[in-house]
Amino acid sequence: MTKPRDERSGAAGVDPEQLWLRPAEPRRGRRPSFSREEIVAAAVALADTEGLEAVTMRRVAAQVGSGAMSLYSYAPDKETLLELMVDHVSAELTDTDPPSGDWRADLKAVAHRQRVHMLRHRWLPAALSTRRVPGPHTLAFLEHALAVLRPTGLDGAAKLEVFAQLTAFVAGQVAYEVAQSTAARSPDRAAAEARYLAAVAADGHHPELAEALAAPGRPLTPEATFTRFLDRLIDGLDTG
Repeated sequence: MTKPRDERSGAAGVDPEQLWLRPAEPRRGRRPSFSREEIVAAAVALADTEGLEAVTMRRVAAQVGSGAMSLYSYAPDKETLLELMVDHVSAELTDTDPPSGDWRADLKAVAHRQRVHMLRHRWLPAALSTRRVPGPHTLAFLEHALAVLRPTGLDGAAKLEVFAQLTAFVAGQVAYEVAQSTAARSPDRAAAEARYLAAVAADGHHPELAEALAAPGRPLTPEATFTRFLDRLIDGLDTG
């Protein structure tokens, strides 16, 4: 089945020069009564309230009071619109303090900032799951992260890899948090799961699991769990 036009991307993907280095003006036709900024803001509002699946050219056009065809001159497909949306919300990340020189603490602050940001825009982990071409706001935050990593002595390629690894970690954790928060799990189901694991641990065939379950518990709030995982990731980074 052929997909609607707004769900397809060009065969060559998004052209970053066309998207970011040229004026944000319609490519053809009469000048519309709205701007690219208004289109992207409307798309972000839809994604925030209804999820990424709700973002179609028709829905966005309805939000700005236009026909879908008028939007194609700004964003020829949904892939381009997603690029614009990611960079639009990345403006929220650009107000950062200068690096302190303690790169591990600063990098953890970057990750916590990303987590809050992705929880505010819960569609971001899915949008970031494919390669994105950094726009101006995304580049500003990347510049900050690279400055944070300067004291490590890593070369440029390694610093970019660390930032990509960190972003992937945060996106994965946020996606899990969101899935857990929306999953229906009654107290009875939770108690049944606990009894099941206790029975398995006591059967004598899973000594490692039994030892793990017998260990003292740790705070299980999403924030506490995220912080523990993040500490292990960043404290264990090899910069040698």
